[in-house]
Amino acid sequence: MEKIVSLCKRRGFLFQSSEIYGGVQGCWDYGPLGVELKRNLKEAWWQDMIAGHNELLKPDTAPSNFEMVGLDCTIIMHPQVWKCSGHYDLFHDHMVDCKESKKRYRFDQVRGRWVEYQDRKIFVSTLADVETEFDDVRRRGMKFFRLRNKDADKITVGEESITLDKLDSTSEVLAPDAKNLDTLTEPREFNLMFKTTLGALGGEDDATFLRPETAQGIFVNFKNVLDSSRVRVPFGIGQIGKSFRNEITPRNFTFRSREFEQMEIEFFCHPDQSQEWYRYWRDRRLNWYVALGLSSDSLIMREHDPEELAHYSVGTADIEYAFPFLPEGEYGELEGIAHRGDFDLRSHMEGKLDPSTSPMTVELNEHGKPKYRGSGKDLSYRDEILGEKFVPHVIEPSAGADRGVLAFLCEAFTEDEAPDEKGKMQTRTVMRLHPRIAPIKAAVFPLVKKDGMPEVAREIYGNLKQHMTVFYDEKGAVGRRYRRQDEAGTPFCITVDTETLENQTVTLRDRDSLEQSRIHINDLATELQTRIDAV
Repeated sequence: MEKIVSLCKRRGFLFQSSEIYGGVQGCWDYGPLGVELKRNLKEAWWQDMIAGHNELLKPDTAPSNFEMVGLDCTIIMHPQVWKCSGHYDLFHDHMVDCKESKKRYRFDQVRGRWVEYQDRKIFVSTLADVETEFDDVRRRGMKFFRLRNKDADKITVGEESITLDKLDSTSEVLAPDAKNLDTLTEPREFNLMFKTTLGALGGEDDATFLRPETAQGIFVNFKNVLDSSRVRVPFGIGQIGKSFRNEITPRNFTFRSREFEQMEIEFFCHPDQSQEWYRYWRDRRLNWYVALGLSSDSLIMREHDPEELAHYSVGTADIEYAFPFLPEGEYGELEGIAHRGDFDLRSHMEGKLDPSTSPMTVELNEHGKPKYRGSGKDLSYRDEILGEKFVPHVIEPSAGADRGVLAFLCEAFTEDEAPDEKGKMQTRTVMRLHPRIAPIKAAVFPLVKKDGMPEVAREIYGNLKQHMTVFYDEKGAVGRRYRRQDEAGTPFCITVDTETLENQTVTLRDRDSLEQSRIHINDLATELQTRIDAV
């Protein structure tokens, strides 16, 4: 993981936000290559799921035909949206404070191990990464028991890594930045929404929130979409946009950030078909990641246990990926596919979730009216053909664009052996990104900076740039230029040489196979597009 993070900065995929001022924790900027990779991933998602969703459908894969449309909703919405959705009351993580170090941690993310010395047993917690966790726990345990290095074999460090929320008590816990035991407070709820002010007066009545998810904008526009686009249930609404969560301890590179981008679908269907659609979207979304290059061996589909389910969920499955910063055998969430039932549309029609009951009930005031009103609008659906009225159920495939980029970067990172320009085998770093999402599709090189080669190469570069993202480079030995493009994930390199001046053909090099072939200049654009589409 350390090599991947280093490459991301060196090659311009990702930078720490506001780095020259010390950075902002949990916020990241995408560099020249990173912004292209992320844009390509979002465009692939939009094309495959929304604009061209029927292209990938086989006759028997979906319960029935359906349409997909898009939205782009505002980040700031009416505060009552978050009250009725349950976010205001229920969108919390548990945090603990250390009374000694004055630092704050997310309760379920701090890991540690039991350490024993003589007849004493304590739990040493740490914020170290997977590779160094065991050594850090041992080092801190020895320091606590005042042991020297020569006495390292006198303490026993547990093999199992455990998070704080799995412990019965924190009285024997050594906090990550503490020297004494029992310095952690009891865990308490921390609302993850960013609060802001709408308007110039700045009073409490002007308080609102940055959206913690893109889904609610889709739900409150359900009727608008029905009335304006004439779609029929079943249909889906897709949206790509920024969301914000005030994470207590953002960590693991871009995996858990305070500002992130989501690619979400809210799929509205008849209640009697909702389980079929749930299975359909689970399978389709998993297959999409595999088709774009994630190894099926590194992906799992995990159904949530009943106690894990969110307040709105009838059932949820996570597509999880074996990120290299996690302990071996553990997976991190890449995308969630949730069966939300009719919770959301009913919430915005009627009232607020009572978290003590299931399914949703509406809490009434002393006058017998809903205590927390929704919009009061009728968000049910009338099927004119079947003569039936119902509140649609919702299936929600919710993917993180940033986590997707991170997963593809981790999957693509490879080190192998390849010959240099003199035929000597050397280690090369390659980003084996799928050509559809690779930031640069092809790089154009003149073999040397003379004999008219740069002029021909620049003409090829200009022509190809009308069709795809390409890069021009004439500096340094051609072998080094190949290596630079391998690190950038560029699938094809085009070299203009002496033969080009004779017969108008160029050398086309494949990043992964290292095979080279001669292609006529006039056929380059078509050949490249064919190869990109064929993978």
